[in-house]
Amino acid sequence: KLAGCTLFITGASRGIGKAIALKAAKDGANIVIAAKTAEPHPTLPGTIYTAAAEIEAAGGKALPCIVNVREEQQIINAVEKAVKTFGGIDILVNNASAISLTGTLETETKKVNLMMDVNVRGTYLTSKTCLPHLRKSRNPHILNLSPPMNLNPMWFKNHCAYTISKYGMSMCVLGMAEEFRGEVAVNALWPKTAIHTAAMDMLGGSGIEKQCRKTDILADAAYCILTKPKSFTGNFIIDEVLLREEGVKDFDVYAIAPGHPLMPDFFLDVEADMTAMKQEGYDGVKVNAESAPASPLSPVAETFRVIQGAMSEEYVRTTQGVFQFELSG
Repeated sequence: KLAGCTLFITGASRGIGKAIALKAAKDGANIVIAAKTAEPHPTLPGTIYTAAAEIEAAGGKALPCIVNVREEQQIINAVEKAVKTFGGIDILVNNASAISLTGTLETETKKVNLMMDVNVRGTYLTSKTCLPHLRKSRNPHILNLSPPMNLNPMWFKNHCAYTISKYGMSMCVLGMAEEFRGEVAVNALWPKTAIHTAAMDMLGGSGIEKQCRKTDILADAAYCILTKPKSFTGNFIIDEVLLREEGVKDFDVYAIAPGHPLMPDFFLDVEADMTAMKQEGYDGVKVNAESAPASPLSPVAETFRVIQGAMSEEYVRTTQGVFQFELSG
C-alpha cells in the first residue's frame, strides 16, 4: 500500500522510528531517515547509515540525512534533499523526542530547553517545512508520536516540563488537523503499554524489558493509520485499541516476555470496572462485598481477598504500578 510513497521520519535511526520505517520499507516505500546519529554512539545502537542498510534490505529505498530537529536549517536541507531525490513527500512521522522525568526544581534549564526544542518546536518546524510538499500528495499524512491530552494533575506533578512538551506535540495535531482538514491527515499515536527501546532501558534499568512490548506494535498501528484516507484526521490513537478494531486478537506476539504483566504507559489512566464494587468495612480495610467468602478460606486465599479490597481504583490510578505478590508458608 505504501509502495512508492516517501516517508520523512525523524529519529528513525533506532527504536520506534526505525520500526515504522522498516514496516513501510516492506511495501517498497522511500524512507528519509532524519536523525542525529551519523557516528556510532558509545551506548546507543545504530546510526542513520545502519538504519539505511536495514531499510534497503527490507525492500525500501533509504535516504539518510543528518538532522537535529533543533536546527531549522538542517530540517530545511533534508526536506529539499528528499524532494530532489524522491520527487516529493507523502508522509511525515514526528517521532524524535527528548525525555527527562524530573520535577520542576530538579529539571535543569538546559533539559527544559531540550524537551521544548525537540518535542514541541521540532515537531512544529518539521511539520511546517513538509506541509507545502505534503499538500501536493494524493494521500498525505502527518503522524505524531504523542499522547491523548489527559489533564489529570497526576501526569503533571512529577514531570511537568516533559508533560508540557509531549502535550505540545499533541496540540500540533489538534490545530493542524483542523487547519489542513481535507488536505492533509494529521493524527497522534501512543502506546497502551511501555515499549522496549534504548530510552526505556535507560529509564527503567535492568529487567524492565519484561514489562514492555516490542516496537512492532507501534509499527503495525502506524501502518494502519498511514494507509487510511486523508479524511481520517484529528485522532488520538492508542495502538492496542486500533489494532483490536482492525481484527488483531493475539497480542502476545508483541510482548517481550509473553504472559508477564505489562507496564501501562504515561498519560493513560487505568480503566477499572467499578460496576460490581460495593464497599463495606472489613477490619478497617475496604473490601468487595460481593467477594466475601461464604465459608472460611485458606490463609493464602484470605490474604488475596484482603489485598483485593485494599486495591482501590484511586490507589492504582495514583501509583500506575504493576503489583506482584509472592506468598509462602
